[in-house]
Amino acid sequence: MNGSDSGRLDRRAALKWMMTGTAALMVTDRAALAQGAAGPAARGYGTDPDLVRSYQPGELWPLSFNDHQRRTATSLCNLIIPAEGSVPSAGDLKVQDFIDEWISSPYPAQAADRTRILRGLEWIDGESQRRFQRDFADLSEVQQTAICDDICRVAPDDSPLHEPSHFFRRFRDLTAGGFFTTPEGARDVGYVGNVPLASFDGPPLEVLQRLGLA
Repeated sequence: MNGSDSGRLDRRAALKWMMTGTAALMVTDRAALAQGAAGPAARGYGTDPDLVRSYQPGELWPLSFNDHQRRTATSLCNLIIPAEGSVPSAGDLKVQDFIDEWISSPYPAQAADRTRILRGLEWIDGESQRRFQRDFADLSEVQQTAICDDICRVAPDDSPLHEPSHFFRRFRDLTAGGFFTTPEGARDVGYVGNVPLASFDGPPLEVLQRLGLA
């Protein structure tokens, strides 16, 4: 498997997916709103959170995943971004909790994601039972990969895999966005932003030359 056309996200594609995954957090498919799965009730959005305080999952609003869905989501996160060397997997970094927080937030932009993710997790477990008579979390990596390889690319509109493929690509984007914005994920791609510098000597000469500025 490779990061460009399969379920797993390899490190060579890390920077690409960090950017596309993070950008994807700002974009939703509003067409899914018509498909049901009502979102969490909210009377307004409340007051601004205390940005100095660390909040636990579910502290700001009720979460959506039940135990079974969280187990499935964790397995899928681990398949998409597995542990490598000293770098933990997406599941180890609790990216599934980030996804749960994301789809549970009481904002219109997240409602479509909630519908798509919950229905997609239901589909992937159903497909696992159909093919292997076990839940997705209980499958071998080879079996999990076989299912995800079928839905990791865009399927035609008339294909039964059309919606599952949209689910998987959205889940993969959210997994990438969650993973690469953790301290461990940022270190994995060498991101050193938000670090105070004693001095700044400007862009490297080789970068300026490439841009035709030197």
